[in-house]
Amino acid sequence: MKKIFSIAFVFIALIMQASCQSSNEGNKKDETQAQNTQKPVEIPAENGLEKAYFASGCFWCVEAIYESVKGVEESISGYSGGHTENPTYEASNTGRTGHAEAVEIIYNPTIVSFKQLVDVYFGSQNITQVNGQGPDNGSQYRSIIFYQNDAQKKIIETKVAELEKELGEGKVAAQVVPFQKFWIGEAYHQDFERLNPNHGYIQNVSVPRLRRFQKKFPELLKDAAH
Repeated sequence: MKKIFSIAFVFIALIMQASCQSSNEGNKKDETQAQNTQKPVEIPAENGLEKAYFASGCFWCVEAIYESVKGVEESISGYSGGHTENPTYEASNTGRTGHAEAVEIIYNPTIVSFKQLVDVYFGSQNITQVNGQGPDNGSQYRSIIFYQNDAQKKIIETKVAELEKELGEGKVAAQVVPFQKFWIGEAYHQDFERLNPNHGYIQNVSVPRLRRFQKKFPELLKDAAH
C-alpha cells in the first residue's frame, strides 16, 4: 500500500511540476508579448552623447566588450526587460523579476553608430543560445536588444534577417523589445572585469569572450591610449 501511495505521490508531483513549468513559460511568453505592444521610451541625447541598451548574458562580460569600442564613453551594468521596480542582483537571479542583466552604453554617435553597436552586440555572443550565454543559464541571462524608436528597430530587424539568412535553419535567440527603463546595478558590479582581473570567472569566461570579440572587430577598438 505504501509503495502504491509513493508511486502515486511521485506521479502527481511530476504532473504539478510540468504544469508549473508550462505556466511559467506561458507567463514569460505573455510578458514578452505585452512588452512588444508598449511604446518605446526614447532617451534624449545629452552633451552630444546618446544611450543604447543591450542584454547578452553576464553584464560583466558585456560591459567590458563595449568599453573596448571606440566612441563608447561609458558602459554601465544593470537590469532591464522585466516587470518589477528597483530590481537587485539577488532578486533578478531568481528569474522571477523578468529582468535580464543589461548594460547602458553611453556613446558618441559621431564616432560609433547605433548600427555598429548592434554589430558589436551580435558579433560578441552565441546568437542562437536561448536564455543564456556560455556557462550562464537562466532568463536573467537571456539576450535582449532594446530599441528606442522605429529607426533603431529597423536597423535591428535588418541585422536579424541577415543573420538568420546566414544561419539557414537556425533562429536568432535575442528578443527585440521596446526600451522602457534601465535600473543601474549595484556599485560592486561596475567595471568588475577591470577591477577584478584575477577573479576566476573573469579569467576563464569574461576575458576569453572579450578577446574573441577583439579579434573579430579590430577596426572598432580603442587604441592603447584609452
